[in-house]
Order: sequence, then C-alpha cells, then structure tokens
Amino acid sequence: MKVLVVDAGGRGNAIAHAFSRSDRVKEVFVAPGNAGSEFFPKCRHVEEVPSIRAIEEIVNFAKREDVDLVYIGPEEPLSLGLVDRLEEEGIPAVGPKKEATILEASKCWCKDFLKRIGVPIPEYKNFDDPDDAKEFAREMFESGKKVVVKADGLAAGKGVFVCDSLDEAYFAIDEIMVRKRFGEAGNRVVIEERLYGIEVAFTAISDGKTVKPFGHARDYKRAFDPDDVDGMREFYIGFFKRFITKAEAERLYREGKLLNPNTGGMGAVSPHPKLNEEIERRIMETVVEPVIEKFRIEEGKVFKGVLYPVIMLVEENGELIPKVLEINVRDCDPGAEAKLPRLESDIAEISLAVIEGELENVEIKFSKDYCVAVCAVSGALKGREGLKPGYPSDHYTSQPIEGIEEAMKQAIIYANGIAKPNGYVTTGGRVLTVVGRGKTLEEAREKAYNAISKIRFPGMRYRKTIGLDVPD
Repeated sequence: MKVLVVDAGGRGNAIAHAFSRSDRVKEVFVAPGNAGSEFFPKCRHVEEVPSIRAIEEIVNFAKREDVDLVYIGPEEPLSLGLVDRLEEEGIPAVGPKKEATILEASKCWCKDFLKRIGVPIPEYKNFDDPDDAKEFAREMFESGKKVVVKADGLAAGKGVFVCDSLDEAYFAIDEIMVRKRFGEAGNRVVIEERLYGIEVAFTAISDGKTVKPFGHARDYKRAFDPDDVDGMREFYIGFFKRFITKAEAERLYREGKLLNPNTGGMGAVSPHPKLNEEIERRIMETVVEPVIEKFRIEEGKVFKGVLYPVIMLVEENGELIPKVLEINVRDCDPGAEAKLPRLESDIAEISLAVIEGELENVEIKFSKDYCVAVCAVSGALKGREGLKPGYPSDHYTSQPIEGIEEAMKQAIIYANGIAKPNGYVTTGGRVLTVVGRGKTLEEAREKAYNAISKIRFPGMRYRKTIGLDVPD
C-alpha cells in the first residue's frame, strides 16, 4: 500500500519511519516534509506540496498518486478540515474531522467541556478582556497560587506561559491578548492554577467506539536547563533588546524573573519513567474513555484518531490523581519521536483498524526499551539583523549543518527543520531531534548525547538534562 503522511517536521518523519517498517507498506510520501524525510527506506519528501495548510494540494496529490491511506500529524490541517476533504474524495484518513478538533482548537471550550463531564482539571477561568484576566491572576497570586496563562486557539505549542510571579502573568497576558503574538488565537485566554506533580504526555488512539493506549512520554518544554543562567541571559538580551550583566542575570534568576520560556518541546523520554500499568489504567478510566464517550453522546461528535491529553499526576490523600492540563487531537511532538521507535505493532494495521472501526481487534504493543529524544534548536545568534534570541522566539535560518551522517551511525535522526540546497541547512526553530535507544534510560541517554555531539551549526543549542528528573 501507499501511505501519505501530512507533516512538515520531526513528528511526521517519525510517523513515516514507523510506516516504513511495515511489510504492508511499499511507499511513504511525506507532505510537505523536509530534507530529512528521506532518511528512511521507502520514504519520499513531497516538495510539490508547499505547506501543511495547502489542503487542496494535499488532496490532489493523494488522488494523483492513488494513495491508500493518509495519516495527518499536526493539528492545523486537521482544524482546517483536511480529513473532511479527503473523505469527500473517498480517500481513507487517520485523524479527527474538523468539528472534533475543537478539543484542541479552543482551550476555553475544552476546559468548560471537561468540567461539565467531570474530568479532573485545575481551577480556571476564561477571559476575553485582558484587564479582567490580570485581575484574576492577581487574586490567584494573592491567595498563594501560581498560574498558567494559555492562548485559547492554536499557537504551535508556544501559546502557554508558566508563571512564577505576577509580573510574568501580566507579561503573558499582554503578549497573548494585547501584542497579539499568536494572532487571533489570543482573542481569549485560559488562566488556570499551576499544578505541581508528575507531568505526562499520554496518548491514546480511537476509532470512535474503542479507545486504546498509544504510548506515553515525559516531555521537556522549557527552553533551557533549570540552572542554565548564561543561556537564559542570552535569550533575555535578544528578546527584550536590553543588555544585562551576568550579575543582573543571576539576581533575576534568584528572583524567578529570568525568562525561561515554554517551547513546543526540547526533548522527551519514552516510556515515561514514573508511569506503571495501574496509573495508565487510571488515566484511561478517568480521562480518556470519558472524553471519547461524552464527546460522542453529549456533543454528538465522533473522535477518530490520536488523542493526546497532557496529564499532571497530583498527589491527593496518598494517591496520584490524573488532572488534565489540556487536550490535543494529534500525536505529541517531540514525544512521538521518543515513542514511535518503540512501536512493535504494525502502524498500517492500526491505522486501517481506526478507519474501519475495528480497533478492538488489534493489539497495540510497544518495546520495553527506552528512547531519549534530544532536540537541537536554533539558539541565540548575532547576524545582519542583530542578536536574535533563538527558539522559541526569533531565530536565524539557512545556517550550514555538519555531522548528520556521523550522528546517524549512533542514533536515529528525525529532521524538524532542514533543507538541502547543496549541503544541509537550518530552516526553523527546532532543527533536528536525535534519538538514542537502549535497554535502560542511562544507555539511551548516552547514545543520544554521543550522537548529538557530532552535529554542529551556528547558534546550535540543546538541553543537557533530557531524561533526567529535573524540574521543568
């Protein structure tokens, strides 16, 4: 069979890699993909599709190549109705229809839905006025609670601000609602109590009736390691366009005011080191199954595809209670890059079962090995336009990359944002995800970091604590 994976980054290349391991698959197209989409057998980079938002071009390519199955990675084409269009043309697709993407496309709506159906969530309120939002944030801090500020709409994983101070909360509200850093996605915000516990990137897959676990990971979202004051200082200077001395940076760090922004993800480890079968069962019973069932019964919407609730395990009365921070309607990223190399079941068989409503008859099995995924990103760099702070903010692209082939000898390389006009060059904030695999977490970490040490490009930055139990 021919498979089309719709994605532009590392997650899509990890999905394509999984399909390439299936005996049932003879060819995997990745649209639009990138120069790393052909790192794996059977896989081809579809340059004629310009972006994940080019819905008609994607549909036309699928028809022209007579693909048997389309698997959509990112949330944006799903929210634009790609599955609906493909099904109109008789092309089978894995992913939710447009109406079902509201679970991710509106965090405000989703929080209200979760509260209504009794799924555990943090204390929260939704706002469409920045002054009202600031007043609520002030009340939360005065009561001794810290907050998380989230843009309502889709913001490519960057619209979340974890705030340690009221100043940070005000800054987040202004960034989202006043300065419109995320455009229309910031017309409304959710402000919720910051929870402390064990965060889990948990995924499940559903055919609309049956839902089964689809692996989990620990995700590392902060741009810098917790003690990387020098890195945070560079970012601060580039972001605010204001020089600060090392002593000032250390003072701001002690006061919790040195910016360490959330990103779409700086790395991941799978399986999550602190999860067991009992906790997985509890997440399925208290979160995943009610969401799928109540979404169908109370909202009249069927969810088919990968459901990715971000879970915080909070200790209450001596046991860990799963509370939902947000819901996503696609696989995690970079969690998928750590999780999917461990998938032992045939992803083509799973996909067909989702489409045909036969998921109950398919076993989903993952290896007990560990995978550690470390993201190399475009960091602070001074160029013609001055100092840019780097991912997740402004960054330079078109930087030459060396060492990819050498790194491939020791680890799996998934490309997030690269091109190959002559040699490899950077095209985005996240550039490469380097995945080490081992029988133990320590072995997987060693392989990942040995491999990433072979890669070089101007401004390259990566965290050194992926796979370690550090605060994030």
